[in-house]
Amino acid sequence: MRQAVTATLSVWGERRFGYSTLKDSSESLLDERKLRPGLKEDSVIEEKELAENEQEQLEAVLGLPSSPVEDTHQTDSTEPSDPSLDCKKGGGMEASLVCGGRKGSLGALPMQRCSSLGTTAPQWVPDSQAPACMKCGSKFSFTKRRHHCRACGKVFCVVCCDLRYKLTHLGGKEGRVCVTCHSALMNRECRGGFPLSLRFQGLVLVFVSADYTLEEKRTESSLLEELERGLAAPLVFVLNANLLAVVKIVRHACCGTARGEIPDGYFQSFHSDLLGSAGKLLNHLSHSLVSRGFLGNTEHAGFLYVRPTFQSLEGLPLPAPPFLFGVLMLRAEAPWAKAFPLRLMLRLGAEYRFYPCPLFSVRFREPLFGPVNNSIMRLLVDFRFYRYTLPTVPGLVVDLEARSTCIRIPKTRHPELLKALNKSNERVLALGACFNEQADSHLICVQTADGQYQTQAISIHSQPRRVTGSCFFVFSGALKPSSGYLAKSSIVEDGLMVQVTMEALADLRRSLRDMKDFTVACGKLPPAERQEYVHIQWQDEEPRFNKGIISPIDGKSMESLTNIKTHQRLEYRANGKLIRWTEVFYLLKDQHPNGLNNHTSQNRLTERLARAFCLALCQSLCLLKEDGMTKLALRVTLDGQKFLAGSNGQRLPDPYQECLNQSLTSVVQSNSQYQGLAACQLELIFYILEDTS
Repeated sequence: MRQAVTATLSVWGERRFGYSTLKDSSESLLDERKLRPGLKEDSVIEEKELAENEQEQLEAVLGLPSSPVEDTHQTDSTEPSDPSLDCKKGGGMEASLVCGGRKGSLGALPMQRCSSLGTTAPQWVPDSQAPACMKCGSKFSFTKRRHHCRACGKVFCVVCCDLRYKLTHLGGKEGRVCVTCHSALMNRECRGGFPLSLRFQGLVLVFVSADYTLEEKRTESSLLEELERGLAAPLVFVLNANLLAVVKIVRHACCGTARGEIPDGYFQSFHSDLLGSAGKLLNHLSHSLVSRGFLGNTEHAGFLYVRPTFQSLEGLPLPAPPFLFGVLMLRAEAPWAKAFPLRLMLRLGAEYRFYPCPLFSVRFREPLFGPVNNSIMRLLVDFRFYRYTLPTVPGLVVDLEARSTCIRIPKTRHPELLKALNKSNERVLALGACFNEQADSHLICVQTADGQYQTQAISIHSQPRRVTGSCFFVFSGALKPSSGYLAKSSIVEDGLMVQVTMEALADLRRSLRDMKDFTVACGKLPPAERQEYVHIQWQDEEPRFNKGIISPIDGKSMESLTNIKTHQRLEYRANGKLIRWTEVFYLLKDQHPNGLNNHTSQNRLTERLARAFCLALCQSLCLLKEDGMTKLALRVTLDGQKFLAGSNGQRLPDPYQECLNQSLTSVVQSNSQYQGLAACQLELIFYILEDTS
């Protein structure tokens, strides 16, 4: 269902984030070195507005009624944007923009005003002269309070003035600023962040971080023309100091047109609801939930994150790997995203005829799943409290062929399988499978209008179905020896059900613990010539993952190397920048974090190495970032105590390398407990970001 563009780009683009087009640059509107301290504002008013802001946040968390912000958005979205009207409302300095290398004016205010913005205390507009917000025009009331921008002095509502920035005339302290001044004051953006792409019916939004410049004010009509004409340079919207949204409309067969849309308040909703869950790691088939009313519909629940496999990415503005695509899900589908996301992903693929799933989202659609009462998953998953779900072993896949089924398990994943085996019921063994990239089709589960769950299949277009993947398998020990069957196998929903005797199930468990192959013959007794077989095979080959990832040191491929994201946020701050350790790669093929003899020592070692690395470079973060070295890596070979650091495919300059060698060598030499890990070879990844705290 296509929806018209109801919000004006000049309003939603500037209201919170400002906008620009994609252009790398080291220039900026403001030069922080020219800023000088000035007068401080009234601390009483500052504390009053801070308390009001905290009250508004508390009301949002508890779901209490607050100011009618949504009504304000609806009013803005139906009124055409008039630049002259914005000027009369006191819009102040507009967000600047670059498009295709063309530079324009700096907006409504002259350059002299821009250079003094934030350096001296502005003249505040009296409350009596501001009956409405000077940005969006919303009338103030008892619940919709006035807020003064500490940079320009004008009066705004909380929607148009809910950002903060360190101002020189406040002695370097943060002050409340309007979205327009915030866009002008953010003179440099940082590289780092997580790359994420979300598509809405032909519109591609890629969330990345990089250095960009805001230079030229653009009108609503010109922005719409730029997007619909599909020019090579995408538009870039500033979300915060470390995150940008790259916007481009692409043609898509599903849409039949190149006209996409950006939902009203999309960036604002994404920033507040999705990025607000700090510390959560987003991986393939993970999800994020948002508050009600997201993107104009109470049924929009959030996003299911998937990595691309067989889908075409031609013409999309993509960040460097790794990246994920976010597909919009509904509230009725949220239980499946929590408990069994593979089913939801494949069902979306069947709905929009994309294998294995679409990389775009459709708003205001009907939910694909309803009540879970009639599904077999109700017996395997706790849909009420999610105290337990169907365990999944990474790399485990199921191949369904004529009279033969093969469950393939990577040998390196034996520890994960043992954990699932130990937690399973002795009469039932159920495991979730991964998406089978070697299959040309996959089982899917479709819920009918009467609530029943049925089996279907989705396949790659114009290819014959030879091998079909399965989403899960269940071995049940409910078959009685007197039944007259060796075993029974059947397809249930999007998985495989195998009924065996308790004796056969015990043999299967022993084989899995000993990492031995096992075969179950299915059919009646006595055995017939054309029997069906279920094979469990251990594979030497690791599943392919980390596709396209290369080392920042020398461009070496990191594909299929085991890596672990760091859950503890280890970071150090200096001079307005911070350096953060994000993950560690294990470079040796036979080196696996679960297989190390001393797992505790290994964790302690990587943390101390990361800490020493951050401390050694902490005072050089500004220089490194100015040179474009925002993603760093440290490669450590304990055998021989070799350390190598680099960025952008090159080694760090010798002064940095020498400083690191001294710090890191002392870490290893001072701890004899690491001697048992001499064969380890690690690569730690770091990012330099803007310090927004």
